[in-house]
Amino acid sequence: MELRDGLGRRFNYLRLSITDACNFRCAYCLPGGWCPAPGADAPLSIDEIRRLVVAFATLGVEKVRLTGGEPTLRRDLAEIVAAISGVPGIRRVGITTNGFGLSRLAPALRDAGLAFVNVSVDSLDPERFRAVTGKPLLERVLRGVEGALAAGFGTVKVNAVLLRGLDRAEFDRFVEWTERRPIAVRFIELMPTGCDSRFFAAHHVPVAWVAAELERRGWFARDRAPTDGPAIEYMRAGHAGSVGYIAPSTAGFCAACNRLRVSSRGALKLCLFGDRDVSLRSWLASDAHAGDLAGVLARLVQSKPAAHRLGAGCHGTTRSLAAIGG
Repeated sequence: MELRDGLGRRFNYLRLSITDACNFRCAYCLPGGWCPAPGADAPLSIDEIRRLVVAFATLGVEKVRLTGGEPTLRRDLAEIVAAISGVPGIRRVGITTNGFGLSRLAPALRDAGLAFVNVSVDSLDPERFRAVTGKPLLERVLRGVEGALAAGFGTVKVNAVLLRGLDRAEFDRFVEWTERRPIAVRFIELMPTGCDSRFFAAHHVPVAWVAAELERRGWFARDRAPTDGPAIEYMRAGHAGSVGYIAPSTAGFCAACNRLRVSSRGALKLCLFGDRDVSLRSWLASDAHAGDLAGVLARLVQSKPAAHRLGAGCHGTTRSLAAIGG
């Protein structure tokens, strides 16, 4: 069975938040820091996560990325990875992390079956990093990147949200980093949410200049594989890694969408900026509901919108990226 929407798009990739807690205070996400919502349900348990992934896997999902908040704040993260990687049909499990605990956790996560790591590194300048993230921890995060490479993750992806103020010198440092290390640096266009309109207006920078600068320097766009995400990646002879960008505001960005999202409390989000969240939790209480849940998912995906409406100022229910992992 395949999970397809009304436009024929096939979905083989699940982004699953396992917590909305985060220990950073990123200016574009949680400038005031994370605070637990009064009376909120607990995040999905390992058994609920396993049941959810089993249902998605029966519909052809092959790749799962664990997000947050900050997923390494879950003490049972390695057990979650092991449970998911053992589900028949799941080929790759990864995480997106701020890198705070990665140098310590990377070996255990690799042993549990984790296949890839995305680390957020929004600046290579210590002062700018502190200004963006609210934490003076650049060196610790960079140790996490190195720890992931040492643990045997072949390619570590580094995500940098593109903000006004990134100068050519720092861009050069990101590019030079890929010369000696097998990392994939991706500059991500700042996305507006319901809570950050002023920040977005003050700090948004189109990513077109990244592509123009790379091409001017002799980099070439890598051929895309059918299972690739939205990143456009550039390569250059002599560099162990790559540099690229993700531009959600470009025309046609949603045409090849292959991913669905579920929140840490079990709400299906058909589009990151959609206006409909559907709780799946009632189907996760028992293994006996697995077949029913697969049918529910197949029906819900039929109503996935063709594209987001950011250009019209519609942000949907996404108030902050911390709750769904971006």
